[in-house]
Amino acid sequence: MEGITLGPLLLRWNGLLIALGVAAGALLFAIEVRRRNEDPEIVYHLFTPILIWGFIGARLWHIFTPPLSAVQLGLTTDYYLSHPLDVISVWVGGLGLPGALLGGFLSLLYMSRKYDLPFWSLTDMAAPGIAFAQAMGRLGDFFNQELYGLPASLPWGIFIDLSHRLSGYESVDFYHPLFAYESILNLVNMGLLLWLARRTSANLKPGEVFLSYLLFYSSVRFLLEFLRLDVSLIQGVNVNQVFFSLMFALAGGAFFMGRLRKPEL
Repeated sequence: MEGITLGPLLLRWNGLLIALGVAAGALLFAIEVRRRNEDPEIVYHLFTPILIWGFIGARLWHIFTPPLSAVQLGLTTDYYLSHPLDVISVWVGGLGLPGALLGGFLSLLYMSRKYDLPFWSLTDMAAPGIAFAQAMGRLGDFFNQELYGLPASLPWGIFIDLSHRLSGYESVDFYHPLFAYESILNLVNMGLLLWLARRTSANLKPGEVFLSYLLFYSSVRFLLEFLRLDVSLIQGVNVNQVFFSLMFALAGGAFFMGRLRKPEL
């Protein structure tokens, strides 16, 4: 079953789970804001621009770094640039999470500057919700038969229909469920961030919960890319792995430099 049918409409499981993940993440964001005695209305003020620019970033990332499955279908960057209507047709191709992170981050940075909001404190409060949204959203890949890994003979290997297998793997039935690995690790990340924010908040500087999220998630994605078949390549280089390597380095550098900075008197 592809989804829920409401009259002429088909609500696909992948889209529903992404939407539920976004809603759950926003709710957890609001809970964290309230816990810090801030006005939770700020979440609803920021939600729409972050969602819009995160979506735009995710679409652009897919267009300019299409995975092998899209390339095999002819959905290359050149194709999208020569078929502009398909650029906005999100059911053609897909979305890229690195672009969503970039778009959402830049949107929050802009909004915090425009309305004089504490940017790094906001990122700290949003971080557990981001991890929770990712954990729920990834489950939609089960229904789309996406984000699977190398062939696997393990008991938890997932069966992939022939129509969803990459060229060269037509005779292989079972694969690593990378979407499940990432979903579980995102839940672990969420739990660690909530613990960090509550148990050690007195020893943390603004932004360090969010930087911890980036360090954990970039490590997860970098390592899982070694198991992934449907990679995004530019000149033979796994662009997602490069992106998350840079993210880890930048987050680690920012965390380290923040620790070296003396507190203001």
